Amino acid sequence: MEIPYTVKPRPDTGLYNAKVGIWLFLASEVMLFGAFFSTYILLRVQAPHGFWPEVALGWPHGLLNIPIGTFNTAVLITSSVTVVMAWIALKQNNFARFQKFMAVTVACALGFLLIKTFEYKEKFGHYVIQLADGSRITGHLDVNGKSPLFWTKKNLEESKIETLKVQQDIPNKFRFPVGHAIPEDIHKAHAEGRHHNDREIPVSDIVSLKAFIPSTHPFFAIYFTMTFLHGLHVLGGALVLFYFGFIGTRMWKTSPEQFTNRIEVGGLFWHFVDLVWIFLFPVVYLL
Repeated sequence: MEIPYTVKPRPDTGLYNAKVGIWLFLASEVMLFGAFFSTYILLRVQAPHGFWPEVALGWPHGLLNIPIGTFNTAVLITSSVTVVMAWIALKQNNFARFQKFMAVTVACALGFLLIKTFEYKEKFGHYVIQLADGSRITGHLDVNGKSPLFWTKKNLEESKIETLKVQQDIPNKFRFPVGHAIPEDIHKAHAEGRHHNDREIPVSDIVSLKAFIPSTHPFFAIYFTMTFLHGLHVLGGALVLFYFGFIGTRMWKTSPEQFTNRIEVGGLFWHFVDLVWIFLFPVVYLL
């Protein structure tokens, strides 16, 4: 029995079945990501006034790599353009051109995930260190050439490390509210093009150190949750587009219009993934 409305539109909706299905699915996805965005906004507006880590639950700002995030945004937007070009190529009955654009789309998706993996690794080696005098600093560690990931005070003592080298973060000037006096040393550091100070800290002066992981601060919990969930959507979408573009192409010979509709549906999901990131990037990286 042939499934109806795979090509022709339904009389009640004006759309073929797969398009109705993808819009219903995307509606549920909007509710899913909407809940996370709402959670982020509530955490953000209720955070204590002041800068983290100076204020324990103050909101972190300027600790994510904005240039890399911007580049990743451009990569994902490019993939949205190429997936449209792939669909147009099918409409023009040019299958070879379709596969070329689909290959670029999948390559952009994998590039996005690779860059995000690099960002994650950077955060796992980025620490907040609480000192015996009550102060807190953030920075990257240099542990005698060893991996900087997931160190604790106990690890340092067991490794008989007496002095810890830290590339202490220099806060971005945009981190300070309008009208707030920016310390002179920060002005000087930015004028010299420096983003960190090299500092040696005796391990005996360290009370605790925690990497930038979900358990360290609510900001990192929501950052990793939202970006990882988005990354899963990127991976799932890339696998589907790869299948349609290179493995599951038999339908192009038997039912080209239905195959083109499948690519359109896959493209709609891909545009949604792109749109989520367009909101996610400024909210998490810039605000």
